[in-house]
Amino acid sequence: MSVHDDASFTLPLSVPVERKLQVALFVCPGFFLPDNIGLQTVFGVLPNVDLHLVWKNRDEIAGAPRFTTRATTTFAECPKALDVLHVPAIPPRVMEDKESLAFLAEYGGRAAWLSGVCAGALMLGAAGLLKGYRATTNFHLHDQLPYYGAIPTQGNVVEDRNRLTSGPVSGGFDLALRLIGRLWGDELARECELEMEYAPEPPYGTGSPELAGPERTARSLQRMAPLIEEMRQVGIRASRRLEIA
Repeated sequence: MSVHDDASFTLPLSVPVERKLQVALFVCPGFFLPDNIGLQTVFGVLPNVDLHLVWKNRDEIAGAPRFTTRATTTFAECPKALDVLHVPAIPPRVMEDKESLAFLAEYGGRAAWLSGVCAGALMLGAAGLLKGYRATTNFHLHDQLPYYGAIPTQGNVVEDRNRLTSGPVSGGFDLALRLIGRLWGDELARECELEMEYAPEPPYGTGSPELAGPERTARSLQRMAPLIEEMRQVGIRASRRLEIA
């Protein structure tokens, strides 16, 4: 079962009809919903897309911030050949879950496109999928990318071959539209951007360390310090497991 099995709204765009795209969004207890919303919105409103929310089972999932959902497709039911496999930010404990890592390594290894938003990029790395690839993540964790063999690169969206990574929230929409362009052409991506009226105008203009300034950025890093350190310890263990020099 995919998300579209119960969908009632799609954009009337001229999408190629040769076959349906198979798009899988990873979900798990504690995953950060906003990092999936971009992909789920952009691909979810297009015809000829089977959109799967993938996890071990279909039990109710308590995600963040403060919402519940369920997977539509289990690991065992997931289509073997995926056009897109996407990972949002997830809790540190899931980054060391053997079943999740095995699923991502297997299905990500043959997916046409891989994408990760925020700490989802590190999860791709934990599955061994970013070795030698340029990548980005949110600024709190950017210096941890080398633990996974990735090449830290600044940018809202970083594309290296068939891997796309981005910072959180709005980066997921930017990444999703870029994927539409790669899969179906830039014109369809432009039309999709227009139909959604996706033209962000942040009210305060402090959405990056460069824009926020050093003092505000330092306060943010201090608030996030416990999670940053927990993620760092996960990265150190992953670097040993992956035999990253």
